[in-house]
Amino acid sequence: MSAVSQPAARATVWQAPGLPRLRAGGLALGFPLLGLGVLFALWWFGGYLISANPATASFAGFAPRPALAALLRLLSAGEAWAIAWPSLYRVGLGLLWATLLGFPLGVLVGRYAAMRAASHLPFQLLRMISPLAWMPIAVLAFSTWDSAIVFLIAAAAIWPITFASANGIRRIDPQWFRVGRNLGAREHHLVRYVVLPAILQDVLMGLRLAIGIAWIVLVPAEYLGVTSGLGYAINDARDTLEYDRLAAIVILIGGIGFVLDAACLALIRRFAWAHHEPT
Repeated sequence: MSAVSQPAARATVWQAPGLPRLRAGGLALGFPLLGLGVLFALWWFGGYLISANPATASFAGFAPRPALAALLRLLSAGEAWAIAWPSLYRVGLGLLWATLLGFPLGVLVGRYAAMRAASHLPFQLLRMISPLAWMPIAVLAFSTWDSAIVFLIAAAAIWPITFASANGIRRIDPQWFRVGRNLGAREHHLVRYVVLPAILQDVLMGLRLAIGIAWIVLVPAEYLGVTSGLGYAINDARDTLEYDRLAAIVILIGGIGFVLDAACLALIRRFAWAHHEPT
């Protein structure tokens, strides 16, 4: 065999038809499991150090074994849902208000240069204020603790949705608007048939960021006068020195947050432009 034909012969070595796909699936599953394994090992090692030190042995409930046992008790008794439901309701309502206000505001900012110029400085100033800094004002302005918490969540979530919507508008090709007007479309037609389909993925990306921020703000916001929710449950477990229960609720918060983020990511992939391209 000549030197020229040897590389070609090596390139045509037979492989099982499903082998590349199997390797890709193994990598897609293996690396996440590896990451979780490293995280669990660090958690176990930290729990071991806490329990081995007499000065911190009273906090041994943070270790994996007691925390997971407490989580199993919460799940089996149905208590996990009872704890999480009020928090999910508050986050959902806060995100609804943030979307109802932030989306049209983002459309205006992205669509009109005058609105963009007038709102830039106020919006940049307001978005840099921690949502929790509004807590005293929220307590005074709203008649119930629930309403105050919903306000804090909406104040945190509105900015990603607003800026994502505005950024999506600005990325639309101006020719699309010219073609629409030439075909007789009015402004509401342009919004419905041009703007909304074009920026849907951007809006969902903003919503994904908003969910993450809202979920982080939720727990300290529920340290207010409410007697339900994940934040209240953490505060109560801390006061009663039930550290295994506290760690279990922390795991529950992370698990629910992961599910919410995964659902939003699935929507983003579903409505991605590449999803509709012909193969």
